[in-house]
Amino acid sequence: MSLSVRIDPNSGFCFGVIYAIQMAEDLLDEQGYLYCLGDIVHNDEEVQRLEARGLRIICHEKLAELRDEAVLIRAHGEPPATYQMAMENNLTLIDASCPVVLKLQNRIKTSYDKKEKIFIYGKHGHAEVLGLLGQTSGNAVVFESLEELLRHELPENITLYSQTTKSTNSFYNIKNQLEGRGYQVNANDTICRQVSNRDKDLRRFAAQFDQIVFVSGTKSSNGKVLYQVCLETNPQTHFISNVGEIQSEWFAPGQSVGICGATSTPMWLMEQVRERLLNL
Repeated sequence: MSLSVRIDPNSGFCFGVIYAIQMAEDLLDEQGYLYCLGDIVHNDEEVQRLEARGLRIICHEKLAELRDEAVLIRAHGEPPATYQMAMENNLTLIDASCPVVLKLQNRIKTSYDKKEKIFIYGKHGHAEVLGLLGQTSGNAVVFESLEELLRHELPENITLYSQTTKSTNSFYNIKNQLEGRGYQVNANDTICRQVSNRDKDLRRFAAQFDQIVFVSGTKSSNGKVLYQVCLETNPQTHFISNVGEIQSEWFAPGQSVGICGATSTPMWLMEQVRERLLNL
């Protein structure tokens, strides 16, 4: 079956992830192993590749038991309590927090110090969101939808923030709906433009092909959002996490296929997918 296959040049790691993985690889080359707090990226295939090189993924409970070691903080960032624990346990933190996330953490901390009522549009339990909540000693309200937000007793003045990988349209829709209900909203658009611009780029890309193969880890929030963008644009969009999930019956001879992915999807994985499709 001969297919014409093209990878989206705008897909793949964002600069925050590239920076964290580069830092991890450099340290693995130097010392042969490295602890990392949580999955370095929400992509199992990339995590397995780095674990094979000596990366040791640990949770916060394991961090509490660790002494005199170096630990990588991934792009998602961490709450202040993690830095405090590292000092107490004589741990060296290699901080690969994304600059966009760090800037957001600082802005939320400033708002909190001014005693503003902070609401964060984001995913409950997400690593980045936990880092943001930590700036407010856990006092900010996290919500995933307008419906969930409206279940809370809301103050007249709302300070609104967003996880960096959320949809810009959804964020502004929430702001407008709140203002329409008479609330004063101080909206801080802290969505990463490298992420939000992919929305437009992906729509253009997905419209050009008979079939789309969207490659992403199942844990990636950004992957879920961008997959929906592809699906809306091209109903013939297939979600896969690895090459083994490709099904030949999806395709007809001579079709054009576009391959794209999340900000946490490595280019090498999309290249593997391309090879498999070309050899169907």
